[in-house]
Amino acid sequence: MLDLDAAAIRAHLPWPRMLAALETALRADVLVPLRARHAIQVPDGVDASLLLMPAWRTGHRIGVKLVTVFPGNRSEGKRSVAAVYVLFDARNGQPLATLDGEEITARRTAGASAYAAQFLARAEAQHLVMVGAGRQARGLIEAHSSVRPISRVSLWSRTEAHASAAAAAMARDGLPVELCTNLEVAVRDADIVCCATLSTVPIVHGAWLKAGAHVDLVGAFRSTMRETDDAVLQRADLIVVDDRAAALAEGGDVVQAIASGAIDRAKISASLRDLATRGHPGRARSEDITVFKSVGFALEDLAAAEAVFDAVMEAG
Repeated sequence: MLDLDAAAIRAHLPWPRMLAALETALRADVLVPLRARHAIQVPDGVDASLLLMPAWRTGHRIGVKLVTVFPGNRSEGKRSVAAVYVLFDARNGQPLATLDGEEITARRTAGASAYAAQFLARAEAQHLVMVGAGRQARGLIEAHSSVRPISRVSLWSRTEAHASAAAAAMARDGLPVELCTNLEVAVRDADIVCCATLSTVPIVHGAWLKAGAHVDLVGAFRSTMRETDDAVLQRADLIVVDDRAAALAEGGDVVQAIASGAIDRAKISASLRDLATRGHPGRARSEDITVFKSVGFALEDLAAAEAVFDAVMEAG
């Protein structure tokens, strides 16, 4: 059985391969039950969570991601999220590989956003505003840059020191990233606005969006979280989600906008599957405002894990 770490995953899963794997999985008959979440009691600490995210293709592969979320770790200077991915042979149940779950998550999340952007962002999009300077930021910037001619990236975080350090590190690696200190000004000029935060209150406002902007919402993976105000979804000419059931259950921006009456469910026009199967064409007009809301679902994890495993086997 293979044991593939983060470096191996990055080496064998460049963005074109990640996006191709997503398209293949989205067009295939992949079974994806809703993820299971279990509460874990922590003695003398903050309650934690265990998440199980399975997916499989009959007669092909089975995959499951195991994720632990221990919020209390932050007070001790430890990471609050840990994950491992396990891949099995669906013909005989034998384990094939274990993979770094956090890297699989980062890779497939950014890949899904870039895949959606191929259909939703204007072809000439050049200015990307990245809201959030955490682990997801670099991958999202790289992935979007692989499908659109991004020549300028404005990086903003509530903690300016984090954004400054991250921007400097990425600039040293050749990415066109600069520190952003005025988010409203940057968003008003942005072709793509990408949000990857743990915010529970709106950060980006609909009044700031210019005609033709594409909004990529990666954070707010719980119904109590959100990164945008109602006006963003109200102004959107097209709203696409990665998975409709997951977005309606846990996609905070969507769930809260529906609850407030700002939009109704019918305004969600398509899912990633609809784009992949060409059941929906994506952006219709240059001046349209588009929104992609990602919650993350297990098909994306399976696609990434299979692509890595196959690449390693092909390389011997």
